[in-house]
Amino acid sequence: MSTLRILIADDHDIVRKGLRMLLEEHPGWEVCGEARSGRDAVEMAAELSPHVVVVDVSMPDLNGLEATRQIRKSCPRTEVLVITHHDSDEMAAEVLDAGARGYVLKSDSNTDLVRAVEALSLHKPFFTARVTEIFLANRGSRTTDPAESVRHRLTVRECEILQLLAEGKTTKEVASALGIAIKTSDTHRTNIMRKLDAHSVAELVRYAIRNKLVEP
Repeated sequence: MSTLRILIADDHDIVRKGLRMLLEEHPGWEVCGEARSGRDAVEMAAELSPHVVVVDVSMPDLNGLEATRQIRKSCPRTEVLVITHHDSDEMAAEVLDAGARGYVLKSDSNTDLVRAVEALSLHKPFFTARVTEIFLANRGSRTTDPAESVRHRLTVRECEILQLLAEGKTTKEVASALGIAIKTSDTHRTNIMRKLDAHSVAELVRYAIRNKLVEP
């Protein structure tokens, strides 16, 4: 049996170390890389082609949900396991919508992490009973207006820029981080504020926090 390659993405060194130790105790598994931000996770996944990516929701530059979307698009055979402190119907729905097939609470990682990775390595989903209930309940009846969700209002690039702005970066710093022109960055910012009917950066920050793009 070939070695199972796992990429860990979390911005806390101690968390990554703990996850690595837990995962590499399993025979035939190796952590092929560690990412400190969502953007790093996307780039490393494309480079390393891991079988499974374990990604935290709350990370700088690009949050785990947006990173999951990009990883699933560029590496369709790579499975993504989301780990988070957040236990809510809304978060469960967002995780599913992002394309992750696994969802584990950090508080349960000691008991659920290995089982989750085992399932995803076989391309089988792993969700808690509660998340499964939410998925089944919403499966045929998701009639929510797409405008209610920030991820349906904004493009992927606009979600990235919104997060960076909410983290306190200037338009110039956003342009530098994304490798785009300052004018392009400014245009994106204008479009985001128009779509969200926001009139200040403070309103963008509140919107980003409310939609869990950043943590308060």
